[in-house]
Amino acid sequence: MIHVVAVITAKPGMRAEILREFHANRPNVLAEKGCIEYGPAVDAEGAGALQTPFGPDAFVVIEKWESMEALKAHGASAHMAAYAARTREKIATRAVHVLTPA
Repeated sequence: MIHVVAVITAKPGMRAEILREFHANRPNVLAEKGCIEYGPAVDAEGAGALQTPFGPDAFVVIEKWESMEALKAHGASAHMAAYAARTREKIATRAVHVLTPA
């Protein structure tokens, strides 16, 4: 199994627009062969000192894939290229961490 944690930081005030595009594209990703989990998350309210917040312009994408091949096919898909084209100018930074269970 492959885990992906992607931290997306939007340009100021653009997070909601990127998340709209994300949610519109999400059914395409969930239908991909080998996709186990694919969803966005934002800082939880009320966690206090337990958390190090990502901030109001950021969100994290949590993904699980059956294999590296499935992840690579996801990255090469037409719907992800279209999503990237629609959101590219709204993103300030992106950090993608590809992991395996320890």
